[in-house]
Amino acid sequence: MKNINYFFQAILIYFFFIIGRILGIRLSRLIFSNLFFYIGPYFKSKKILKKNLDISFPKFSNHRIKEIEKNMWKNYGMTFIEYVFLNYLRKKRDHIKIYGEDILFNIINSKKPVIFISGHFANFELMSMEITKKKINLATIYRPINNFFLNPFMEYLRKKYVCKNQIKKGINGVRETIEYIKNKHSIALMIDQRVSEGEKINFFNIPAYTTTLPAQLAIKYNLKIIPVYIKREQNNNFIIEFKNEINHKNFNNKLDLTKELNLILEKMVLKNPDQWIWTHNRWK
Repeated sequence: MKNINYFFQAILIYFFFIIGRILGIRLSRLIFSNLFFYIGPYFKSKKILKKNLDISFPKFSNHRIKEIEKNMWKNYGMTFIEYVFLNYLRKKRDHIKIYGEDILFNIINSKKPVIFISGHFANFELMSMEITKKKINLATIYRPINNFFLNPFMEYLRKKYVCKNQIKKGINGVRETIEYIKNKHSIALMIDQRVSEGEKINFFNIPAYTTTLPAQLAIKYNLKIIPVYIKREQNNNFIIEFKNEINHKNFNNKLDLTKELNLILEKMVLKNPDQWIWTHNRWK
């Protein structure tokens, strides 16, 4: 039954992708932002969404919570349809303003890899895309989507237009990550999703399973960690911020370092909660 559901979901999504390409990016963003606002809650658990928002913003009014939900779904819809325009976004240069570009130049000049960390904000794929456009050797860690009828196409898009070096999350992925580091590649990964093999570390003051991989890699291979943040502007241009590097030597162990990374992620969410994907079951 699950395979049948995946098949029909994939057919629908491929149909949406075709329609999007026909309509063009501007009209598609408008249509799919509104479409996701209306149909998104039927495909993702409202209970998880409400629980996450209640944990993070217990003092927010009901009106503000509803506003965050609305804006999240609209951004989700635009990010969804932008996958079939990644080739266009790869070539385009005037749609992103970068802060902290000197940090990227330092990475290039030092010829030493770093670890980029972030979360699922705005169109999160564009962060790795912009790093590779600066000619930085990069490999990204990703979680394959469950729908195996759709996943090969999504992997194709990421490898062709975002970053050619894609590492599948898991034990084998860790080994592959180490090989990339040894070959002078920086690593990019999201740290905002729940991981069963992680450690329970506070996130918005509630323990949540959190990956310690960035901390482990930083300590073992003496790498700096660079937090990255992306924001979608009202005109559908973007701002990407590369934050100051984090030195693992300033922390006692991997848990202390991971706590700091969670605090940084919290600040990113607080800065713009409307563009973070709240549907992850973060505190399961």
